Formats: sequence, C-alpha cells, structure tokens
Amino acid sequence: MATILVVDDELGIRALLSEILTDEGHTVELAENAAQARAVRELLRPDLVLLDIWMPDVDGITLLKEWGASAQLSMPVIMMSGHGTIDTAVEATKYGATAFLEKPVTLQKLLRAVEQALVKPGLRAATPPPALREITLPGSDAMVHATLMPMPALQQPTGPQPEQSFDLDRPLREARDAFEKSYFEFHLAKEGGSMTRVAEKTGLERTHLYRKLKQLGVDLSRNKRGLV
Repeated sequence: MATILVVDDELGIRALLSEILTDEGHTVELAENAAQARAVRELLRPDLVLLDIWMPDVDGITLLKEWGASAQLSMPVIMMSGHGTIDTAVEATKYGATAFLEKPVTLQKLLRAVEQALVKPGLRAATPPPALREITLPGSDAMVHATLMPMPALQQPTGPQPEQSFDLDRPLREARDAFEKSYFEFHLAKEGGSMTRVAEKTGLERTHLYRKLKQLGVDLSRNKRGLV
C-alpha cells in the first residue's frame, strides 16, 4: 500500500482517481492547486504524485521543475493532461516525470502506470537487469524509453479458505449473482484486496471487473488496506 497525492483542479477527476486508487488499497491525498500540493508533499512525503499539467495558478510542469531544483523530487511523479502534446510529454520526462497519461485516463493505463512507478528502489538490486519501458506519447505512436525493474514476486496468503453456502431455491439470476458476489469476495480476500491481481486471477479486464463489483454490491471498503 502506498500514499498517493492526486493534484488536479477538477473535482470530478480528483474524486474518480481517489475512488479507484483507494479501492486498490492505497491511501490517497488530494490537492486542487500547486500551493496545496506543496503543503501535502512537505507534510506527508507521498510515495507517488499524480500531477495535472494545466492548473490555474502554477502549472504542473513548473511545479515539477520546482521540486527538482530544490531536491524535493524524492518520489515518482506521473503527469496528466487532456491537452498534451509530444513536446509536453518529452519536457515532463526531461524534468523527472516517471510517466505521462493523457486524459481521459483509462483505468487500465492508470493502474499500470501506478504499478510501474511504485517499484521500490531498494528492491531493484536483487532483481535482474532492467528492461525498457515504453511510454506512449499523446496523439502519436512515438515512445519515450525509460528503465523499469520487474516487480518482485508477491507471497500468496496461506491458511484455511472460507466455506460458501447458497440458497438454490431462488430465481436463476439471483442465484448466479449471489455466486458471483461470493466468488469475487473470495478472490479479493485471497489477493489482499488488490483489484489488479484479482483481474489477473479471474481473467477479467480491470475496467470490467471494477464495474462488475459495483454492480454486484461487493463491499470494497473491507479491502482498502490490501497490497497491490
């Protein structure tokens, strides 16, 4: 689990990213401008920052440069923009950004970028040589290449598994929904609440999985402290 700072002047985007990342087990802090971002970064020292480029007071690139110049860029920063260009993405990478996401940000790209950015430097020494990571630039097939270490293997939980019982004297649709809800709750518990690993385990695309859990009424709040 990581502490992630989301900096964006749009309330709807802050709320959406907070919900998704919280469901993934992270602690999320929010800022709507550069002043708030500076304060949160100084107070909490987040593990990762999602930083919007176009903000009304100080833009994201300027804040990124500021952190770099004052030796405060101790955490990975993922830049976001709905009006990004290749030059903007290259500039963000030049000044220390880990990745660049074009809005609207898809769930799959968001979680993938977060996973890659949160690879701990201390774990890299024990892993094989780095592979190249490709960052797709907005509106183009061009790529920016950066090194990325493989994720370390995560230990699977052990111990007795919960037993399930179902009332079969009900309409098929209700019985099927009850089974699916128990099925996903079982895998969420087994995977420590990680939506990413549950998607891989069940073979569902993460966006579809997220919607499915909401539809079935699965209580994701119980898994908010799980590992990613």
